Amino acid sequence: MQKMNEIDLKIIKLLSLDAKRSLADIGGMVDLSPSSVKERIRRLIEAGVIRRFTVDLDPVALGAQTLVFVWIALRDDADEEAFRHYVANHPLILECHHVTGAWSYLIKLRVGATPDIENFLANIKGQNFLSRSETVITLSSPVAGAFVQKEVP
Repeated sequence: MQKMNEIDLKIIKLLSLDAKRSLADIGGMVDLSPSSVKERIRRLIEAGVIRRFTVDLDPVALGAQTLVFVWIALRDDADEEAFRHYVANHPLILECHHVTGAWSYLIKLRVGATPDIENFLANIKGQNFLSRSETVITLSSPVAGAFVQKEVP
């Protein structure tokens, strides 16, 4: 794909705020026809800039009101590929990041209550992955959401 320009960035911003926005509506905001907007979106998808369209769910409405971050240090003898497979398929895990520093991974998960955190950690220990961990429970999230460039020319 060619380098993205100002119009591409505006289209991305508009879609990130509301992916159901009509092509005509977007076109009106960027001075393009709906077919030109559709073509630009197609190119952004093909280039991998737009990876998917999804639904923004309310975790509280789904009973997962507690957002938790867990720093994980793997055991020296842990099977790292097995760990990656485990976290990729765990229903509570939203994100897992391989990180630098004193920890091996940072995991973000949503749970219904604190006993779910204890069960999660016990399960990782039972799989012989965990050397040590540190758990951080989120009190609130003043800024949260998908990646959106805040400044668009």
